[in-house]
Amino acid sequence: MPGGLISDHPLKARTASLSSMKFGLQHPNYSFDGEGRKVFETIAARARAAEGYGFDSFWVMDHLFQIPSVGKMEEPMLEGWTVVSSLIGVTNKIRLGTLVTGNIYRNPALLAKMGATVDVLSGGRLFMGVGAGWFEKEAEAYGIPHFDIPGRLRRLGEALQIIRGMWSSDGFTFEGRYYQVNNAMCVPKPVQKPHPPILIGGGGERVTLKLVAKYGDACNLFGSVETVTKKLGVLRDHCKAVGRDFDDILKTKLGHLVIARDDQQARAMAEGEGIPPDRLEGYAICGSPESVRKKIGEFADAGIEYLMLNVSAGREEEMLKLFADEVIQSFL
Repeated sequence: MPGGLISDHPLKARTASLSSMKFGLQHPNYSFDGEGRKVFETIAARARAAEGYGFDSFWVMDHLFQIPSVGKMEEPMLEGWTVVSSLIGVTNKIRLGTLVTGNIYRNPALLAKMGATVDVLSGGRLFMGVGAGWFEKEAEAYGIPHFDIPGRLRRLGEALQIIRGMWSSDGFTFEGRYYQVNNAMCVPKPVQKPHPPILIGGGGERVTLKLVAKYGDACNLFGSVETVTKKLGVLRDHCKAVGRDFDDILKTKLGHLVIARDDQQARAMAEGEGIPPDRLEGYAICGSPESVRKKIGEFADAGIEYLMLNVSAGREEEMLKLFADEVIQSFL
């Protein structure tokens, strides 16, 4: 396996127990950020705030249209890698990444070069999120071949090998079914050693989690404690089958945060956001600071070491401050 494992990487060493649980902040919605230069000022301020509050990473989506679960397709959506690059100069230590890059949108050798460049320019702060891609309407609109699910996943498997290989070899050659590179140079190499952590998004049990076991440094899952527990059990089995140490993989989860001074107020906020009560448990971490800390503890007990969270755009500032003051501080 090219490159090396995340057990050799300081990111994994920092997330070995509940007391050192780390948090990332995702910014999935640009509809409330203003227009023109104001958009960048808002995003930069949010990333700096996340850094100051103690978040370990800041993430944006890699989409060309807004996705239906967040808003309407005609709402604003910025190109993710451009946003990440723009944040390098306005932050100092927070990790930056796309949650997650759609593999079909870029040639994987070019993506490896882009990732190395961001890591160099940021002084070693890239957290490389990548997945198969799924939003067919945006791909079709931009004239990007979409393929079926097996085709996208097979391409992702080859892309992961190319990215790891180019980050680890002086000249990398790969002859795959879908992608070919011939003595592909990636100079300079990423700053992080053995390479930036590669997070693979998705919980598909037959293929995606097997790709995590073979090529990933981190997984990213969705859902309730019960769902996450099941997925991590499947990942453990895949690791055993390919001879990978399960503990080498950083276990992360993406979820929505609704936090308020008391549980009743938080649930009212969730209802106001249109989250059905029967979906709340699997979709969001919701409640008072005490309830949120308890739920995070349940995910930690299930095996999650790193939580990526997003909050409603209209309440970002107040919720993030409450979360930082009452929750993050208890995990430092």
